[in-house]
Amino acid sequence: MNLNQITVPSVDVERSILFYKKLGLKLIVEALPHYARFECVEGDATFSVHQVEKLPEGEGVYVYFETNTLDAEVDRLVKDGLTFEQLPKNQTWLWREARLKDPDDNQIILYYAGHNRKNPPWRIKG
Repeated sequence: MNLNQITVPSVDVERSILFYKKLGLKLIVEALPHYARFECVEGDATFSVHQVEKLPEGEGVYVYFETNTLDAEVDRLVKDGLTFEQLPKNQTWLWREARLKDPDDNQIILYYAGHNRKNPPWRIKG
């Protein structure tokens, strides 16, 4: 099995398209007002946004996008007007992360983990 895509809810897909294009994703399907789909710049995964009348309650969705150039990418996005809740920070789980919210309050984490993404020192053996 391979993860194909993640889809997040949005009350305004057109507004979300602007946000995710600013992040650097490539828009490949635009079916307004209901749906948009993006390709990630690296890898084979896709990401989509679908229209909902009401957003889910609670913490919502967390989406992680990895980049080898985290600090430079965050600098670019800040200069482009995006506001981060957390600038790049080394975490105890050996990832470096920056956090912001999309227009629908989905938590977006830009990070770099390198080898530790799938192989942290506490990985289960076997």
